[in-house]
Amino acid sequence: MRQKSFSTVRSAGVWLLACAMGLSFSAPSARADSSWEQILAAAKNEGKVAVLGPTGVHRRDPLTLPFQKKYGISVEYRAERGSAAAPLVATQQRAGYYQWDIFIGGTTTGLASLIPIGAFQPMEEFLILPEVKDPKQWRGGEMEFVDPGKQMLVMTPSQRETVFVNKDMVKPGEITSYKDLLDPKWKGKIVVDDPRMAGPGQATFAFFYMQPDLGPDFIRALARQDMLFIRNYRQEIDLIGQGKYPILIGTSDSMAEDRMNQGLPIRIIDPRQLKEGSDVSPAAGNVAVFTKTPHPNAAKVYLNWLLSKEGQTGFVRAAGHISARLDVPTDHAPLRVPIPGSVKTYDQGAMDKKDEIVGFLKKALAR
Repeated sequence: MRQKSFSTVRSAGVWLLACAMGLSFSAPSARADSSWEQILAAAKNEGKVAVLGPTGVHRRDPLTLPFQKKYGISVEYRAERGSAAAPLVATQQRAGYYQWDIFIGGTTTGLASLIPIGAFQPMEEFLILPEVKDPKQWRGGEMEFVDPGKQMLVMTPSQRETVFVNKDMVKPGEITSYKDLLDPKWKGKIVVDDPRMAGPGQATFAFFYMQPDLGPDFIRALARQDMLFIRNYRQEIDLIGQGKYPILIGTSDSMAEDRMNQGLPIRIIDPRQLKEGSDVSPAAGNVAVFTKTPHPNAAKVYLNWLLSKEGQTGFVRAAGHISARLDVPTDHAPLRVPIPGSVKTYDQGAMDKKDEIVGFLKKALAR
């Protein structure tokens, strides 16, 4: 009891001495709240945040409208495919023009094009809120960056859906391994999103190449199945939806789901029911902060909102992805919950193999 009283007196003495010296103390949470309020006030004074993001109204709206409503800060949003975003930013920055604050897009665009030209800056100083910085909130116990400089953060590591079938032509349980696609009965009956160009088809065949139980020999065998290569998602999906082909490999899974909801008889093979699984990819679900941000405080507010439970829930539900945050629901896309140990087709290791893989595909799939 005396020890407790002495501790109390000593603490009081320290406090009185500090007051006499003109010093003040505040709780860490109070300081954090004060800092956030200052950033928010400065952000509102800046008036807007400029975001270069993925195409599609279903992505744009959840990335703009809720934020604008909550904070009263407008979002200048420009939608671009990665192939167009990279040269746009490179041209602007060479001219000394820095228009954008936040980038949301694909790993390939970041690792192959934007990070090498210094388009982004380290993200750490932009992460403010405790619920965002807390590693326990994230899959794997930490935030995942695709680069050593921690410039591009993975928001949506999702299990990819790779095989799509006409459910009237392919029975449940008929395909439980990719090697089932080598059955002679499927020869001339498989549509493929052309893997010789960037897209989900290429990601799928990169997975085949990197998967230890498949590899190059499997791709060569698959090439002998007289597959039809298409470069149009809607056409690919409609070919199986209309019953002209029973099987489709590698396409836009979100578009396939849209067509399913419109009534086409399509079934997606659950990756968990395939012996070799599938790969994990964030698609266009990575985020980065541009260098020399024109609205640095608004960028901080936007980034912390986007990485919060609220921001992530809206984005992944609309885009059909799975969030890297553990507290974000997954009921909208249960097939895409990442399976531990799956091949990653988006990290630096995969990028380092890209030229090798694409070169192999062009040769193996040549006609």
